[in-house]
Amino acid sequence: MAQPERRGPQVLNIGEVLAQLSADFPGMTASKIRFLEEKGLINPRRTPAGYRQYSDGDVERLRFVLALQRDQYLPLKVIKDYLDAIDRGERPDNLPPGVVVSPRIVSDELAAELQNRGRKLTEEQLRTESGASVPLLQALLDYGLISHSNGEFGEHALQVARACVQLESHGLEPRHLRPFQAAAEREFGLVERAVAPLASRKDSASQARAAEAAREISDLCLTLHRALVQDHISRMDI
Repeated sequence: MAQPERRGPQVLNIGEVLAQLSADFPGMTASKIRFLEEKGLINPRRTPAGYRQYSDGDVERLRFVLALQRDQYLPLKVIKDYLDAIDRGERPDNLPPGVVVSPRIVSDELAAELQNRGRKLTEEQLRTESGASVPLLQALLDYGLISHSNGEFGEHALQVARACVQLESHGLEPRHLRPFQAAAEREFGLVERAVAPLASRKDSASQARAAEAAREISDLCLTLHRALVQDHISRMDI
């Protein structure tokens, strides 16, 4: 009886990679893949003629990057740090608990965890998962600290609600927190102006760079805000 043919690792061109990713990441383009390569997040092999050859592992690595970027809103620098740690055989900090990842393949558990982070929640689910009371949730809506689309809330609403539950225990109510919303809107205005030259370009690579620059600027603004507040706290006479 003839032995079954053994096939080596699958080699994909960039079009075949896009076909595998398009269902989960509809906005993915060849330019975005090349942009991620430019940032050092993937490193496909090249033929002598210079054509890129992607492995199944490269595709899974792309899924890892895109899911963290989309569902956890992480900047590429942080994701690259994760990947570098994984490639060294280490477990990165802050990944979902109980997840094992290898240098190239993302586990099913991690994929499920990341997908859950992008899920939509009903008002009841939001209350249950955040621990917010009905009056607190209504106040958050009234003061514009959270919003919904067709009755569904996103991950950011859950993060806000959880924080406000804890702040409520310190005597801080939603009416006290309106300056945070105003500050967030002003910060977004700064970010929007900073990335406007890139965002105005319609090619996908420029759009990807604009999104990444916006995340980096936002992180820097948060670092600045935290440092300024901590400076005031350090001077308290306590």
